[in-house]
This record gives sequence, structure tokens and C-alpha cells, in this order.
Amino acid sequence: MVLKCNPPPSSMQPIIHWMNWMLLHIQLSERVMLGKDGNLYFAYTKLEDTREDYTCNIQYLATPNSVVRNRRPQLMRPSGTETTYHVLRGQTLELECIVQGLPTPSVTWLRKDGQLSESRTTRDQFDRRLRFTNISEVDAGEYQCMANNTQGKAKHIYMVTVEAGPYWIKEPVSQLYAPGETEVVFSDTAVYQCRAANKHGTILVNTNVYVIELPPQILSKAGIVYMLTEDQKALLDCETFGSPKPKVTWESDSGPSVLGDPRFNPLTSGNRTVILSPPQALRVQPGKTATFTCLALVDPKLAPPLIQWRYNGQKLFQSYAEDKYTFEGPDMMVANVQEEDEGVYTCQVITKLDLAEANGSITLVDRPDPPALLELSDSKHRAITLSWTPGEDHNSPAEVEFEDQGSKPKVWEELQRVEGSVLSAGLSLHPYMSYRFRVLAVNEVGKSDPSKPSELHSTPAEDPDKNPEGVRSDSTEPGTLVITWEEMHKWSFNGPEFRYRVFWMRVLGSGPKWHTSDTAAPPFLVKDVGAYSAFNIKVQAVNGKGEGPEPKPVIGSSGEDPPMAVGIDKVNSTAIRVTWAAIDKDTVRGKLLGYKIHLTRLGARDHRRGGAARDPQEAAVETLEETGPVEEKRLIGGLRPYSHYSLNATVFNSKGEGPACEPLAFDTVEGVPGPPVSLILESPGETEMTLHWTAPAHANGVLVGYLLQYQQIVETADSPMQVITIESPVATHLTVSKLDRHSRYRFYLKGRTASGDGDPIVREGVTTLDGGPPSNFSLAVGETAVNFSWTTKERHRNVRFQIHYFNKKDGQWMQSERVNSSQSSYQLRGLSPGSHYSLHFKHKNITFWRTDVDTDGTGVMEVQGGFATQGWFIGLRSKGGKYSVKDKEDGPMDSEARPMKDDTFGEYSDNEEKRTASQPSLCEDSKLCSEDNLDYRGGGSGLTTELNLDESLASQYSRPSEGAEQLAETSALNPPPAAVAGAGGATNNGMPNSVAILD
Repeated sequence: MVLKCNPPPSSMQPIIHWMNWMLLHIQLSERVMLGKDGNLYFAYTKLEDTREDYTCNIQYLATPNSVVRNRRPQLMRPSGTETTYHVLRGQTLELECIVQGLPTPSVTWLRKDGQLSESRTTRDQFDRRLRFTNISEVDAGEYQCMANNTQGKAKHIYMVTVEAGPYWIKEPVSQLYAPGETEVVFSDTAVYQCRAANKHGTILVNTNVYVIELPPQILSKAGIVYMLTEDQKALLDCETFGSPKPKVTWESDSGPSVLGDPRFNPLTSGNRTVILSPPQALRVQPGKTATFTCLALVDPKLAPPLIQWRYNGQKLFQSYAEDKYTFEGPDMMVANVQEEDEGVYTCQVITKLDLAEANGSITLVDRPDPPALLELSDSKHRAITLSWTPGEDHNSPAEVEFEDQGSKPKVWEELQRVEGSVLSAGLSLHPYMSYRFRVLAVNEVGKSDPSKPSELHSTPAEDPDKNPEGVRSDSTEPGTLVITWEEMHKWSFNGPEFRYRVFWMRVLGSGPKWHTSDTAAPPFLVKDVGAYSAFNIKVQAVNGKGEGPEPKPVIGSSGEDPPMAVGIDKVNSTAIRVTWAAIDKDTVRGKLLGYKIHLTRLGARDHRRGGAARDPQEAAVETLEETGPVEEKRLIGGLRPYSHYSLNATVFNSKGEGPACEPLAFDTVEGVPGPPVSLILESPGETEMTLHWTAPAHANGVLVGYLLQYQQIVETADSPMQVITIESPVATHLTVSKLDRHSRYRFYLKGRTASGDGDPIVREGVTTLDGGPPSNFSLAVGETAVNFSWTTKERHRNVRFQIHYFNKKDGQWMQSERVNSSQSSYQLRGLSPGSHYSLHFKHKNITFWRTDVDTDGTGVMEVQGGFATQGWFIGLRSKGGKYSVKDKEDGPMDSEARPMKDDTFGEYSDNEEKRTASQPSLCEDSKLCSEDNLDYRGGGSGLTTELNLDESLASQYSRPSEGAEQLAETSALNPPPAAVAGAGGATNNGMPNSVAILD
């Protein structure tokens, strides 16, 4: 035996003493020796060596000429240059750095991948330890201990990895929804469980989703009379309730809606508080936890409610010390339920305006006591009555079990269930069985302990009352008839010495003579009966008391010889040649009709050549080839390349097929792939086309890439074919550049294997042109809305724009939502009736078209002096309705000051001419529209206006004037300054010298 000392290394020789705790030397002898290494050696041990205070003491004596030399720091603990720690979130971690050196080294700590947190760490043992308390993920990283003295430095690296079991950052809470909110439907109401797990643990939380659908209710009383004086405000109450929140409309006898009148304003009121999921009546086992849920619908404009729980009317408060009552949102948990916790629990939902409450309860339940005093009576042929006395918790349903004394091992099995109010049961029994019965009470908690067993009851033996089912032949060996059936349950034996009696008789040749034999179990074999011979077969149940009913016969047959020497030759990737040796016709019972070749595709071969399989897993597909009786080979085509197959063959006659030969497995060779499943064209630019495709459904081998061919589609002849080779078999898209923006292209995409290129998928397409804002606007004006429509340019990209509009009454600019040019139409709503609006259409904050509109209806008008109030005012009629305003979109010129085009004043269609044929035009037989008097300056205006003027009156204004040039600056919505301001301008005979054309 050896006690080791292990003195630390030193330049001086140590003096070693072995002592006890009283510092008395251990007695050395020939049996107990001190080695030079400091260990204590025992040649053998005695009882007197027994002690627990062996101590190795080491002494170093410095000689007078000893020189103490300075030493650079060295790490004593930990060893090496780097240490790795794996800790869990929340644990405490200590990093230790113990060093030696002279002078005594100082130790500093730093974090190499960031700032060392002083608030999350502490140091002790003279900075030799760095402690993390309640460590978290932010503490993970690389740390360094640096020891330093005048002789040098030493360092050690600590790699800290922090992991964590799952914990909640945001715990899901129960929510209440109405149908249609956040896409929930009524069937989504359920309890959902969120489970988070990793290798460190699992956390679970249940959350309730309630989708509540309640019909609207008006809670305000009807027939309330409001008495007010003129000019007072009337506040009419209409308190409603429902889920989803009802939409309230107001009506009066004068019309369908009163909200169109600007004097009426709807004020949104709230809903009363309603408890939708009240606490339930809970039946709880002692020691378990009961959970009540109280979910309420509170008006969203109110602050979150206070939920107050009461027990038998007394307020409950969360008990942190005992953990008896715990409140979590709408839930309250009662822990360790005991008898004193039974009672009524009330949930009160309190807001600053109202209160709602609902009650639940706790009732203690436990497993029922077992029934007792079992008694058998009224014994009959196959029945008996069992009665019992119930235990505690009456009215619990009962379960009757029996034990068959003849079975090994003996097992209790359920026989019958009865309602809780029933205290006896009539039991149906089987013949030739020994029964013992017992009864158990059952409730929602579980089953009681079983009652004591009843006395033994045996039933007498009888003849079998049925025969086995599923009688058939399963013959596979030539010349052997195999008869089998489904075994009967022992409860149907009905008596001792049970066995099966098997009958068989050849259908033809031997006459009506049944052969019989008894057996204990299926199957039963009859040998040397010839190949594929037909037999009548039947099986009867027999016991020591007698025989079962007369069984019905079925047809079976013996086994048949299979074809011999089946072979396979591969022709190509989709065809094989099958050969076989003909069967001896003398072994065929009946006329030989031919051979059947069963071919089964088991699936694709591994489509990986350093990559993943591309074909999906497929179910086995079987095909059948029939041949004539003299054929000995057959060419079979239509096989799938690069697939696993199995083949077998059978002989068949008029009665059916014989047994199959041993299956042969073979693989087809690689072929060319099928076409890609899909090909979608997408144009990212005017000269680019991106192709997105899906790999071929049938790769028929290992896909090595794709071949893309494309060409321009021209009317005269096809243009040259461009070719791109795609080397990657996993590629799914490609962008083709430098295309002609004016041309249409046809694309051909093929998959490739080592066998060649497959069939292509073909698509045609054209690039998409860069879009601009829409044009050709048409509009229709109503009281509170304007409908715009425009023409979408073919092939142009979608452009988003906004409509900025300005009501000249209130002087406030508004803007619409973003409109997509692909919509082709848009309705600008929310306008004021009888108002004048300026509309600016903007794309990328640049106005590309603008116009002015007047909404229909009566507005508050300010009467101003001007030409409209003068006695010379000329009434005008416009075409109205929907009109084109195209020429207001082209160019930056102010749409309110555009000149008219030459030769367009007074234009109208044939229909207009017919409609106004009886009304003279302003330009007919008048000099007013002559080129001498109207200088159009080559402008353009699509506004066509008819003027109903008296011809003589019009002639008064047909004189040439030097101010006629001002007409070019006047439009339908921009009268001359003099007319607008009501001030005098250049006139002829006191009248304006230009005509304002008004729409």
C-alpha cells in the first residue's frame, strides 16, 4: 500500500515528515518506509495502521548562500492557454486565474469581444476570480486573464458559451375577437397551446381564442321625447351592443338618412361590459389545482378593467406566500384544493362606468368506493343475474368484469356496463366456461378499486353453434391442396375436445364422395392430388358433445407448375425483351390459354450524382402483358427510363392463373428527361426577360443542366436561334439580356442528362416597356365624387400616382390614396356639393395633368359683381356629361390659359348637328368667328361648346376690335380679368371687347 505526498517542484531539496493531526511522527520501520519521492510505503498493513489523520508535511530550508531570483508570471490554474465553459442562463459562473511569480503578479480581467460589464460581474480572492451571477446570453464571449510583474506577462483565454432552456419573451395571452377581425372565423374558437422546447427543457402555456358572434341589440329605450328650443343642440342616444360592433344608421320621416344634412353629426358611443366566458362549475380532485376563466367584452375606448374575484362573497387577493390564489389575466388558479375550498366563486369585471359579474363553483370529487356484496341469482341456460351494493359516491356507472377460470393466464375482461342507478345486471354467458365476476364503479375521475370476486359459476357443454369462417384454398405447390380458415375463439368451442373436421372432394372425375379428416388448427394439406385440380372444400366445428351446423362448400384448387427459365434482355431505356421456356401442356388442367407477364415499376433509381434525388417518391405501378399459348418471347415497350422494375410470369387457362415464377428484378438505363413542368416569363426591363422554371417531373436519369434556345418571331421567316447552355442542374431561373424592345420572342427550354436533351417546354413573350403616367382622362362629376377613367397602355408597367385637390372655399389642399395606372378608373370621394375644386395629378411629385371641376348640388355662393351680373350677360349651354380633357395633359402650359386650335371653334359631330339643326350657331353667317376677329395662335382645346344666341344679338359683338387677341388667353374656366373682377377693361360702346365662353 502507498500513501502519496506529491511535493511541489522546487530548486531546494524538501524535507518530508509524515505525521498525525497532533504533529506526532508516524513510526517508521522495516514494514513502513519513507521513500525519496515523499511517499509512505507499507510492506503490508495491520489493524494498528488504521487512522484518518495521515499528514504529509514538507519543509524547505534556505541555505545561507541561497539567492531568491525573480520569476515571470506563470499560470498555475487553469492549465493550458484556453478554457471553454458551457453554462445555462441564470446560473453562476466563476472564472479562476491563479498565478505564480516574483514579484507577486497583478491580475487584470478584460473582455476581448466587447466591454467588460462591471455591473454584471464581481471580483474576489484578490482579483483572482471573476464571478457572473445570474448569467445571461449577453455575457457570452471571449474573456482574458492577464498576469503581470516586472519580469513579464502571462495570459489565459476563457471562451464562455451561454445557452438557455426556453423562456418567455412575450407570453401569449387570451384574446377576444368578432368574426371578420384579423381574418378569424367562428370555428377558430379553441384553446391553443404554445410549446417551446430544446435540449435544456420545455415550457408550455395555454391561450384561449374566443370568436364571439352576437346579434345587434339596441339598448336605449324607444319613444324618448327631447324638448329643446330653436338653435339648441340635440343629443340623441342610441346605445347598442353586438359582436362584431353594430353599424348605426339614423333615419327620419323626411328621408332615408339624416346624416347627409350638415347639421347632423353621429357621435360614437360605447358598449356595456359583458362577460362572454364566465367561470364554470368545476369538479376537482383533492390536492389538484382549479382554474377559473372570466373573459369579458369591454368597450375599447375605456381603460382596461379591474377583475375582482370573490369566494362566497369575500374578496380574494393573490397570496404570494402560500401560492393559494394566483391571478393571470382573465384566469384565477386555486392551488391544492381541499374541502374548505368548496363554494361559489364570483368574477367581477369593473370599469369606470359599469360592472359585470358571473359565478362559478368548486365541488370536490374523488374516485368512487368499490361496490360490495356481490350476489348471483336467476341462473338460466346461458344467462345469470348479478347484483351488488354500491359504495360511496352513489349513482356512479358500474363496469362488470369476468375472469375465465379455464384460461391461462387468467385475465379480467370487461363484460358489460350499466348506468349508475342500476344495481344489478343480466349477463349473457357462453357454454362450457367457468366464470367469476367483479364490479367496479366509474366516474369522471376514474375507476374504483374492484369489488371482491363473486362465487364461481360454470355453464354446461353444448354442441358448437357455428362453423369457422373464411374457408379457402391457399395452394402454391404443384400437386398439393392447401385448405385454410379463420380460427374460432375459444368462447365458441362450447365443449371439450374441440377440433375442426375438414371435407374435400374433387369437382370432376371421382364422383360425389367426400374425404374427411379432423385437425386441431389450420391449415390442412392434401398431397398428390395433381397440378391445378379443382375441389369442393368445407370445414365444420366439432366437440365432445357433437357437431356444428352443416357447412357450405366452396371451390378451391391445388397448385400449378410455373413457367420455366424466364429471361430479360434490355433493348433500350424504354424497352425489354422477355423470353421463357414453354410449360409442358400435359401438366395444365384444362386448355392452355397463354402466359401473363406481370411488370411492376417500383420507383425511380437514385437521381443523385453528388446531388439530391429530383424525382418524388412514387407508388409501385403494375402493368400486365398477355401472350398466346405458343409464344415464348415478347417485346415490351413504354417503360420509364432510369427506374427499378420487377417481373414475374404465370400460366393461365379458363379457370384463372397459376402460381407465379420467382420475380426478376432489373433496372432500365438512363434516358433523356421529360420537359420542365412549368416555364414563366417575367420582364424586369425593356430589353430583359427572366425565365423561371420547374425541373422536369420525369428526369429519367441524372439531370446535368438545361439548354435554352430563343429567337425573334417575325412574319417573313424565323430569325436565327440563340443558344444558352445552363450547366447547373439545380438552376431554376435565368435572365436573358439585350433583347429588342419592339420584338416578340419564342423560348425553348430543355432538360439534359448524359443521354442527351429532352423535350422542350415552349413559351412566347415580349418585354414590358417602362411605364409613364396615364393619359386620355375622362371624368364624370357628381355631388360628392368625381369618377375618372383612362386608357392603360399595352405592355407598359404599372405606375402609381396621386390626386391633389384644392377646395377654393376652404383653401386647403387634400390628397388621395395612391392609384395604380392598371386600375383604368378611380373615384375621388368626400367632396362637398356645389364646390369648385382644382385637381393636380402627380407622379413622383411632378404634376402631369390638372383640371378644375364644379361638383353638382347647391353650395353657399358669394355674389360678386362681374359680367355674370351685367345686363349684357350671354347665356351659354355646354355639352355637359362626360367630356374629354386630353389636351390639358400635354406639356407644362397652364391648362387654364391654353389657346384654341385652328379651325376647331364650333366643331361638333353629325349627331350634334342633327340635334341642333333648328338652332343657329354663333359662327353661322356671323363675322364674329372670322379669322380677322379671332386669332387662335395655333393652340388646342378639346372643349366644344354650343352657344344659343340670338343671331342679331350676336352680330352686335361681331365688330373687329383691337382687344380680340385676349380671347386666346381665355378658357372655359378662366374668364377675362375684367369680367371676374367686375371692373371695366377695354370696351366698345361700354361693353367688354371679348366673349367669355363658359362651361
